[in-house]
Amino acid sequence: MEIKGKVAVVTGASRGIGKAVAELLAREGAKVVLAARTKEAIETLAKTMPDAIAVATDMRKPEDIENLVGETTKHYGRIDILVNNAGQGMTGPVETANINEYKEIIELNVVGALRAMQAVIPVMRAQGGGTILNVSSLVSKNYFPGLGAYASTKYALNALSLTARAELAKDKIIVSVMHPKMTATDFGKNSLGVKMDWSARAGAMPEVDTAEQVAEKTVELIRSGEAEAEM
Repeated sequence: MEIKGKVAVVTGASRGIGKAVAELLAREGAKVVLAARTKEAIETLAKTMPDAIAVATDMRKPEDIENLVGETTKHYGRIDILVNNAGQGMTGPVETANINEYKEIIELNVVGALRAMQAVIPVMRAQGGGTILNVSSLVSKNYFPGLGAYASTKYALNALSLTARAELAKDKIIVSVMHPKMTATDFGKNSLGVKMDWSARAGAMPEVDTAEQVAEKTVELIRSGEAEAEM
């Protein structure tokens, strides 16, 4: 998909990968809708872009997702791109994973993303197509001790995304999945669960990407329309 002139909704846009993706889309000429819980942060970010609006959104709340889609179509009349980026981590052994915390990240990482997809699909179908890009993780391709609960939400997101890709192809709606590896953001600091000591695995730890590097790969994936991309 060509980026210039398209309307792009980015969730989790206040920082990290979401912020970097939104900034790059804006530089490429997209009209950007910034969604995050921190209203002040996204309003400030919107002012730095040529054509952007900020919509305070908690992706765990169905009414907020409905409002996000409604405000976007009210302002721009369409939605060409949805970047489902909002998410939260969880660390600790499967044996002792807190079930309530696990339910929280399922609600955000899986259910919130699914609700957003369901909300934009009718809009995209009516306008003749669009792109949905779901931000997963490379942990969904591996098995890392201490990351089982978080990884399972991304496994689920992969299944929903790639199944929807097959189901929606007839409507010219492209669904793709981005798999970042470790990225230099506050993601780990904001994770639920117990804090893990990764020092014992230091020699095997992957190289850390910047949010900007992930954003470049993400926008490339939007352009290409391929099913998946990894860092």
